[in-house]
Amino acid sequence: MSPIKIVLAASAMLAFCAPAYAADAPVTPIVLPKPPAGKGQIVFFRPGAMGFALGCSVNENGQKVSSLGSGKYFVMVTTPGRHEFTVKSEAKDTLALEVESDETQFASCKIKMGIMVGRPDLRPATEEEFRKNAKLKLVDADDMGPGPGALRPDELKAALAGAAASAAPADPAAPAVANQ
Repeated sequence: MSPIKIVLAASAMLAFCAPAYAADAPVTPIVLPKPPAGKGQIVFFRPGAMGFALGCSVNENGQKVSSLGSGKYFVMVTTPGRHEFTVKSEAKDTLALEVESDETQFASCKIKMGIMVGRPDLRPATEEEFRKNAKLKLVDADDMGPGPGALRPDELKAALAGAAASAAPADPAAPAVANQ
């Protein structure tokens, strides 16, 4: 048997004998914290598809907030008011958002066809659009820039832990405190 036929036969056997891939595993829904009191937040995400090798580097005021690789997301906590974000490759795209206190907004970055490389398209999105991309993963801390606001993985974990602690039921054995 020729070496090529051996490789093909081995590949075919592996295809039938391989265990189920993680794609078949159930997907855990992404849990987002509420914004801190008096702040708003924006969840930036990049669905995986066109231009998977390109990233969307989200900037505000000329500073990188975070890069968004294909299938990634990050949460940015910010002050209420108008914010302008830019992404750039061979073309530049800008998104202006009016952030309100205690509000969570969503923004999607997609890569469209360009002349030489893909063109980033940064636009407002809905929570439903974010949720239908169930396999999104949090951006790594080393992809985040010096710009303020993007919650690093440890900060997001702490925000979620704080929310869970404040939502926990009170200890029934603890004495009740009357309002005076």
